[in-house]
Amino acid sequence: MEVTALELEIRRRIDQKTKPVGSLGFLEMIAYQVAMIQRTSAPHISLPHIIVFAGDHGIAATGLVNPFPQAVTAQMVHNFLQGGAAINVFCRSNQVGLSIVNAGVAATIPDHPNLIQSVAGPGTANYQDGPAMTKDQLNFCIQQGRAVANKQIQSGSNVLGFGEMGIGNTSSASLLLAAITHKPVASWVGSGTGANAAQMETKVKTLEAVFHTHQLYQYSENGFALLQQVGGFEIAQMVGAYLEAAIQRCVIVVDGFIATAALAVAQLIDPSVTKFCIAAHRSAELGHQMALDWLGLHPILQLDMRLGEGTGAALAMPIILSSVAFLNEMASFEDAGVSNKTS
Repeated sequence: MEVTALELEIRRRIDQKTKPVGSLGFLEMIAYQVAMIQRTSAPHISLPHIIVFAGDHGIAATGLVNPFPQAVTAQMVHNFLQGGAAINVFCRSNQVGLSIVNAGVAATIPDHPNLIQSVAGPGTANYQDGPAMTKDQLNFCIQQGRAVANKQIQSGSNVLGFGEMGIGNTSSASLLLAAITHKPVASWVGSGTGANAAQMETKVKTLEAVFHTHQLYQYSENGFALLQQVGGFEIAQMVGAYLEAAIQRCVIVVDGFIATAALAVAQLIDPSVTKFCIAAHRSAELGHQMALDWLGLHPILQLDMRLGEGTGAALAMPIILSSVAFLNEMASFEDAGVSNKTS
């Protein structure tokens, strides 16, 4: 592939800073990627923002795949809106904006200034019995996800992170990734919100049965059909947000396991989307590293987190900001009058 003049200029600017070539490690890769996304050798970060999509899953009402009751989804959304969750703390600490999207929680969530009502239904159907959502619901979710991302970008944000909340959504993510990668369901199924050994066995058996019932391999190259079968409203809206953010050349910060599964679906629909993505962290959830490897993404952080909510994305934002700052503000050898290495 031919190297463009812009690529050469970005690399030249990075290499001419007052440091040995490559000594800032992954920060240099991040700076290069942001500059390429923005098509400039002098990129900038504007109003970094995280959007958390919340939705319920029909299968969670059975208790077969989740130790926490389904009602926790709505309770956590209220916690987000009151400012008491980890994502609120990390966004405040790092001066990152935060919005919450009710994509389809199985409870009434009152309007709130920080809440976007984008309800596809009171949670998905139980995919043990049939498709998780109708085609109309799927189309609604994709369109709404696009609209939410577009509105935030139009307000001035050029870096977006996507998070999620939904009891049972690690199960949906595991099924999606198993279908896309053709790897066994069991290799993707982790403890989620903290399943014990007996619960894990039940979870794996339940999801393997779902996979067989739907014959999910047949949808391995059809992201929309796959979402309709076993996706969640919050996952589908996140897919729409990924697609829109990529079209608008926004820097996308990818959170944990569920957010990465949503990205894998988005990549089926638009293979170019990962060019705009930076992986925030590698979570402790089983399968997350495999999913990152599948997408060709290298995570910034490794903190053994498995909370979701966009928390990893919020923690990675200052590192992305620092990467862009060194490219713009660090002196070159010529500027500083420092002798460079002789060739």
